[in-house]
Parts: sequence; structure tokens; C-alpha cells
Amino acid sequence: SYAITGPSGSGKSSLLMLLSGLEQPSTGQGYWLEGDSRRPLSALAPDIGYIFQQFHLLPELTALHNVALPLKLRGVKHAEQLATTWLEKVGLGHRLQHKPSQLSGGEQQRTAIARALVFTPKFIFADEPTGNLDNRNAADIADLLFACCEAQGAGLVIVTHSQTLAARAQQVLDLAQGQLQPQMRPE
Repeated sequence: SYAITGPSGSGKSSLLMLLSGLEQPSTGQGYWLEGDSRRPLSALAPDIGYIFQQFHLLPELTALHNVALPLKLRGVKHAEQLATTWLEKVGLGHRLQHKPSQLSGGEQQRTAIARALVFTPKFIFADEPTGNLDNRNAADIADLLFACCEAQGAGLVIVTHSQTLAARAQQVLDLAQGQLQPQMRPE
């Protein structure tokens, strides 16, 4: 797990979008290594779950259908059963038929996490996953996110302003003035 911290406007979210392959660089190229192979970041797309800062839930769909949609787009059979299972895992089994406007901020975030994890991606990219939540809900969401990633063996890259959340990652990197530097941790 990695956390990327830094001041507002330093490019953390842009870097996350580039790392995930959701955006292409205006110059240069990015790659990821798998053994001795070098592959373009765009090749990661089928293996990525992305948790957006603003959730990006479709307002006309229920929580169930927001989570099932990525599966349906991939042609997965039993998409709604898998979505139900994941919504239950994130504690929303009782809110399946509620639309985003009927969910609290924490419930919307848990729906977004379920949507990102439902197809068992190898990598999760999360942009300020606790930024809109109070301390208690932020801690619950962090627990859930780290536990789900660990259970699935998924890599996790988080952009956050929260030093509490960042400290939970195995590696913390600071982005400032266009430079990404490892953050020194106290022994």
C-alpha cells in the first residue's frame, strides 16, 4: 500500500489519474513492471478499481445498480448477486434499493468502495477516500478499504491529506514542487 501526500494543488490527483491509466500524459510515457516485462499503464485498465473523491455514483441508479454496472459492462453473469454480496460486505445490505441522494456521505463512499472492489481488481486507486467524512466514518472507511484490499491481495495507492490515513500505508510519498519523495517515518 502507498499513500501520496502533499499540499493542495501539487498534482496528487493528476498523478493518481496518470498512474491508473485513466488519463494519458501530455508528454512522456508511463510503464509498470511485471517481472522482466515493461507494460504501458493503459494495460492495467482491466485490473484497476478507482475510488473517486466525489464518488461519481449515477444518481438515477440504486446502490445495487451502481455497484453492478461495472460488472454488467464487462459481461459478468450474476452481476446483481455479486453487487449484493459486496454491498453486504461494506455494511449496506439494507440500502440496496436506495439512490445516492438517499444515502449519507459515508454510505455513498462505501458504495463507491464496493463498486471499485466488486470485480476483484489487482490494484485500487483511491483519491481522498475519507476526505468528505467525519473522523469516525473516516476511520471506518479506512478500516474497510485496507481490509478489503488485504483480503483480495490488491495493491492500494491512496491520495490523501490525512496523515492518519497515510500512516496506515506501507509506504508514504510526499509530492511537492513536482517531486515525489519518500516520507521519513519515525522508528
